[in-house]
Amino acid sequence: MRRVITYGTFDLFHEGHRRLLERARALGDHLIVGVTSESYDATRGKLNVRQSLVERIRNVTDSGLADEVIVEEYEGQKIQDIQRYGVDAFVIGSDWEGKFDYLSDYCEVIYLERTTGVSSTQLRQGGRVLRLGVVGTGRIARRFVRESRYVAGVEISSVWSRTSQSTSAFAQAFGLEHAEASLEDLLAHVDAVYLASPHDTHVPYARQALEAGVHVLCEKPMALRPEQVDELHDLAERNNLVLLEALKTAFAPGFQRMVAIARGGTIGSIRSVDATFTKLIPSGREREAPDGGSITELASYPLLAIIKLLGLDPSEVSCRTYHPESSAVDLFARIDLSYPHAVATAKVGIGVKAEGNLVVAGTRGYLYVPSPWWLTEYFETRFEDPRDNRKYYYKYNGDGLRYGLAEFVSMIGEGSSESFKLRRQESTAIARLIADARTHARRFS
Repeated sequence: MRRVITYGTFDLFHEGHRRLLERARALGDHLIVGVTSESYDATRGKLNVRQSLVERIRNVTDSGLADEVIVEEYEGQKIQDIQRYGVDAFVIGSDWEGKFDYLSDYCEVIYLERTTGVSSTQLRQGGRVLRLGVVGTGRIARRFVRESRYVAGVEISSVWSRTSQSTSAFAQAFGLEHAEASLEDLLAHVDAVYLASPHDTHVPYARQALEAGVHVLCEKPMALRPEQVDELHDLAERNNLVLLEALKTAFAPGFQRMVAIARGGTIGSIRSVDATFTKLIPSGREREAPDGGSITELASYPLLAIIKLLGLDPSEVSCRTYHPESSAVDLFARIDLSYPHAVATAKVGIGVKAEGNLVVAGTRGYLYVPSPWWLTEYFETRFEDPRDNRKYYYKYNGDGLRYGLAEFVSMIGEGSSESFKLRRQESTAIARLIADARTHARRFS
């Protein structure tokens, strides 16, 4: 008897799941299906799972395709299961290709090509799962599609970019149903869109999507002027749609907890915030005028921390930029903000490297987040007496894009127009501060 095993969450069981199990079963005489437990899903960063373990096991059992159903509860269990059940072949979808090659020491490993176009219809019954299209085919779009595997309730089906060749290559690489010829075509096939295109396209593309009745998750910065952010949110509200800026740090569990602890009085009253984010980018659109530069590329992150900790309306904003004659854009910037009872500094750079930490100074102590603070996994509260110091640890999974996507999907499912993790007024404030910094920057070279 040839034994075959496969694993999955099997949330909101759909035709794509059924096809996978049918193909796995055809490869042997006895099919074992491992269903992930809630605790294991949490440790591996799977977000937004809608159904309980009992319901998901029932999904698989009711399909009539599994001879045996087991629960996957911990990392490394696959090796033990393969040996315990005498498995001859491990089967998984091709979107995980390469990840499980290590199992070939124990059995045959088979990656099944994704069957495109089979899951969307059933998934959308009752509005439970979202068909999402991607606009753009660059690095962040690729990371986003990979991260989407960890978010239940969403199916990426389509892609469009301004270059047809890259659109087709992207769709083929990720097994997407549609490589669209135009943005209009993409909007006709989806319920929601993720905008990962250049900065100057965000506003017109978001406007077109919202006018077409499509929800929008837009990469940062959503817009470079505050009135544009307000215009888009007004349009989303009129059309009962969700518009969310994909500023990933805002949705990370560690960052949310850091803000709560700092604002909760643990370190006393906050008097200063210093946040730095730099990365060396030798070439690309980030270094091209008019919308490139360190401020437009990176300032959203430190400004997010500052407004979360000190508020939306500083009384004064000033900026100095390193902008050599040889560069079309600023390569480093220091933005200083004054509040009635506090000061803040945001430092960003794409041609200058600095220590990327976050320090929040209070009247009782201070909070320290080491580099890279925007991927918050660990921080400390420190006091005059070091015996009072405390360390905090939080899991930050993958590239972090899954957190914003999970929030976006949940908002649509719940009919919510705003997330406390990143409110409309906070996106507007960030755009206003970016515009002020760029407008009033004093250059040095």
